Amino acid sequence: MQIAERTVASFHYTLTDDDGKVIDSSAGNEPLAYLHGVGSIVPGLEKALEGRGVGDRFDVTVSPEEGYGTPNDMLIQEVPREAFQGIDEIEPGMAFQAQTPQGAISVTVTKVENGIVTVDGNHPLAGKNLHFAIEVVEVREASVEECLHGHVHGAGGHHH
Repeated sequence: MQIAERTVASFHYTLTDDDGKVIDSSAGNEPLAYLHGVGSIVPGLEKALEGRGVGDRFDVTVSPEEGYGTPNDMLIQEVPREAFQGIDEIEPGMAFQAQTPQGAISVTVTKVENGIVTVDGNHPLAGKNLHFAIEVVEVREASVEECLHGHVHGAGGHHH
């Protein structure tokens, strides 16, 4: 059976950056299961998985445009230190939930200087090439519920 619309595919992956550093991997964990065709994984990876079958192993490089997008300068903001009430230490790399008119977004502190905290609301992988090593471990037909809800039901349903 091949990966296509209305199938659920499970795959193991290792994601590395341009320097070959591992960013994320499913090794030692459950494979990642997703419903194909609904955009629940980055578009470039979904395209690369189309038509693959169980046992296929391949490498794919996904450009930022087909991955997490290119960084948006409007999502980088300087906030006065006082805005972080009740937090003793603020250091680069710390992540916070920020409320915006569009809802909550996750922001990462990039700089702390002279009482000004610079936060970046871009996805940490925005603007980066994504190098995936993929192994397809299961392909099955999606259930009616899965098609209706647009996501996979099953054990260990953790979301990315």
